[in-house]
Amino acid sequence: MRLLVVEDETKTADYLRQGLTEAGFAVSLARNGLDGHHLAMTESFDLIILDVMLPDVDGWRILQSLREAKNTTPVLFLTARDSVDDRVKGLELGADDYLIKPFAFVEVLARVRSLLRRTQAPVAQDELQVADLEVNLLKRRVTRAGKRINLSHKEFCLLELLMRRQGEVLPRSIIASQVWDMNFDSDTNVIDVAIRRLRSKIDDEFEPKLIHTVRGMGYKLELEQVDEA
Repeated sequence: MRLLVVEDETKTADYLRQGLTEAGFAVSLARNGLDGHHLAMTESFDLIILDVMLPDVDGWRILQSLREAKNTTPVLFLTARDSVDDRVKGLELGADDYLIKPFAFVEVLARVRSLLRRTQAPVAQDELQVADLEVNLLKRRVTRAGKRINLSHKEFCLLELLMRRQGEVLPRSIIASQVWDMNFDSDTNVIDVAIRRLRSKIDDEFEPKLIHTVRGMGYKLELEQVDEA
């Protein structure tokens, strides 16, 4: 998939290009607003990562121009401007997401993947699989390495969420709203307990481990690549 990064800070721009390229995306980089606007208007991209504070044409004007031209490419704003008014302005102009600097690359990648999924046509799935973990959604059956695993209703819903969004770091707030249909309460450990119980069933007796904690951010389910010595 093709991404356009419009960012004038050299270090940030190079950091994003390298990380996104290593994640498997084709990345074009514009280091000022005029070049970014030209590329966005004349070439086809699956997503645009757009800085707000650019030295010539700011991100607001670029986004407004794109939307006026009926260009519906998803736009993720990156900016140091963190006021509510700024976020509201970006969303009202047609931004699809808004991330405040400084940021962790893992969150940028999660936001990018999430936005790309939203714009792709949904594909009906009866089965999900990661490594040797298999889930049959119609039969509500879970197996790993051919061994049947019994899950409670909530455990099954949690596993389905993690597998459908594999590789994406899911904060506790998302898990709470998607699985428990509630706002996340930082004083409760219900999600951590549920993750721990799910791990005991699908990870403890098997290798490799699939459920991972991303400290300070949330959880993800992914078959992580191990570098060979």
